[in-house]
Amino acid sequence: MTVRVAINGYGTIGKRVADAVQAQEDMTVVGVTKTRPTFEARLALEKGFDLFVAIRDNIPKFEASGLRVCGDLDALLGKCDVVIDCTPGKMGAQNLDLYKLAGVKSIFQGGEKHDLTGRSFNSLSNYGDNLGADHVRVVSCNTTGLTRTLYPLHRDIGIDKVYATMIRRGVDPNDDKKGPMNSIIPVLKVPSHHGPDVKTVIPGLDIDTTAVAVPTTLMHLHSVVVKLRKNASTEEVLDIWDRTPRVRFVSGEDGITSTSKIMEMARDMQTSRSDLMDIAVWKDGVHVIEGTLYYYQAIHQESDVVPENIDCIRAMFELTRNNMESILKTNMALMI
Repeated sequence: MTVRVAINGYGTIGKRVADAVQAQEDMTVVGVTKTRPTFEARLALEKGFDLFVAIRDNIPKFEASGLRVCGDLDALLGKCDVVIDCTPGKMGAQNLDLYKLAGVKSIFQGGEKHDLTGRSFNSLSNYGDNLGADHVRVVSCNTTGLTRTLYPLHRDIGIDKVYATMIRRGVDPNDDKKGPMNSIIPVLKVPSHHGPDVKTVIPGLDIDTTAVAVPTTLMHLHSVVVKLRKNASTEEVLDIWDRTPRVRFVSGEDGITSTSKIMEMARDMQTSRSDLMDIAVWKDGVHVIEGTLYYYQAIHQESDVVPENIDCIRAMFELTRNNMESILKTNMALMI
């Protein structure tokens, strides 16, 4: 079976998901949408993607710009089996009704709330819970990062309590309209939304989170404190993560002392768009002291959820019922 995939919203996440889908042998992109005739719309056509207009009334604007379009969103929904919704957050409720009316499955991003679908997804922790599902939400970049490192500890050692602080980038690199400038902005609500979000994919985990936004664009940084249920050494924790897919060790001793150095490493690795879909954990920053684990990790917010979307498609269509089989296929296709 080849799953026909539509991308509604060919932006920061959507264009990456489109490339990732096209790299798989069991799914294909049947079209992408844009609301305006931007450079991304032109690049989508250059890549061979069929271009559709999210807002029907904007079709003349695309035609006036010399961009060939195949129709509106309704037309695209008639060609696909599943739509990956990468539109701005809080549009999900409106879009979900459209997808249900069209009779297609849908995947939403972490900008939407869990209640939208009642299902949230992470490849490691709850792949099996979403087998055959019709409408699913892939959790956010920060929640994905926390889950990738916390779930294997929760599974293999046990966790009594997690305290985590998100040091969040202000905006994505291409966003020149907003963000803290010469300022650090605390999230005054405690817990921040990240902790409750983790619980949607790791039920029962006791986690509290705080967050601040800082004037950087490259990555998020997490400072995590974990009270372990059983005695474990630093080496045992490192061994668990070493066997966990999509977790990559970096080291200050190797000169990786900052998020900018991590992104330079990704550039040198010549990954697509210099993305880093793994979660970067500072190996020499991992310490277990009297049953409490301390560590730092970095999250490339533009790309870490991309492979999760691919695995989510496989779960929803039951292309494989085994999460590790899907993760391996995705990683090989994307060279993770």
